[in-house]
Amino acid sequence: MEYWEEINERLRPWVDTDLNKTVLDLFAGCGGLSLGFEANGFKTIGYEMDVNAANTYNKNLLGNCFAEKLTTDSHYPKADIIIGGPPCQPFSVGGKQLGLKDSRDGFPIFLEAVKSLDPEVLLFENVRGMLYKNKWYLREVIEELEGLGYFINYSLLNALDYEVPQNRERVIVIGSKRKINLPRKVNRKITAGQALGAMAYQFQDDSKFLNESMDRYVANYEKASKCVNPRDLYLDRPARTLTCRNLAGSTGDMHRVKLHDGRRRRITVREAARLQSFPDWFEFTGSETNQYNQIGNAVAPYFAYHLALNIKNHLLEKQESRHHTSENEQLNLFGSEAIYQSR
Repeated sequence: MEYWEEINERLRPWVDTDLNKTVLDLFAGCGGLSLGFEANGFKTIGYEMDVNAANTYNKNLLGNCFAEKLTTDSHYPKADIIIGGPPCQPFSVGGKQLGLKDSRDGFPIFLEAVKSLDPEVLLFENVRGMLYKNKWYLREVIEELEGLGYFINYSLLNALDYEVPQNRERVIVIGSKRKINLPRKVNRKITAGQALGAMAYQFQDDSKFLNESMDRYVANYEKASKCVNPRDLYLDRPARTLTCRNLAGSTGDMHRVKLHDGRRRRITVREAARLQSFPDWFEFTGSETNQYNQIGNAVAPYFAYHLALNIKNHLLEKQESRHHTSENEQLNLFGSEAIYQSR
């Protein structure tokens, strides 16, 4: 089975009625994170202020996404799990560093939702810089969650370790009322060529090719940035990180494919989607630029699938533990009655 055939099947939404858990996805974007959860049988509810992204979510997922801007006063339906990618204001060391008191930041909204709903499990993702330059702020958020009774685990994870054909590092923070682990790496690396297949060398008459002036611009960019290898898409390895900037913008580091005749063209929306592990049946709405932005901002769905599977196993272990505890209590009760009757 080819890689794209695999994700087309494995990442299909369904509802596990035995599990019966609802996930609230804040700052949901086009639904990449929610798709990973729905592919594990969770029900989802999303909130996203970008109308086009919310429309994409609603076009492809079983859950409903509300197109509205969230505040700390927002109200939500009942949910067992809260997930999301809160926008994190990049505080500089020389800045005011207001942390959770800064109204521009999304984390106070996420924390208020946790306080309000008291979910069994929570998960959020953010850029790698939160673990370095802004680690003081991450610590502040974690302390707030620990104060609410959650055991927190976090690490810098790379999507390429979870069957995504892309080098994409993200800080993943997960919390539960009992100890919870992060998902183990999957011993399987997917290349850009495996993801794109013949698509990489196919093109339409309206494909966007780099012209002579753009080639010069790219060459100057690579020289100034001391780039050893041209930043073309290499099909024998995972792609570099997809961002809104290098997908939607005509920049020096834009994602492009070098064809057999030497010409280079920008990758299409569908190619970008495959490199993010979106299934081919997943349709994006809005303008081309908006679709590129949705893809660049999304959590890679196959990465999300493994995050969700890890949470699902955690919840099932909890149910199994409760079941055994109940059985042991019954055995102890029967044993006590037998002892009483023998007397």
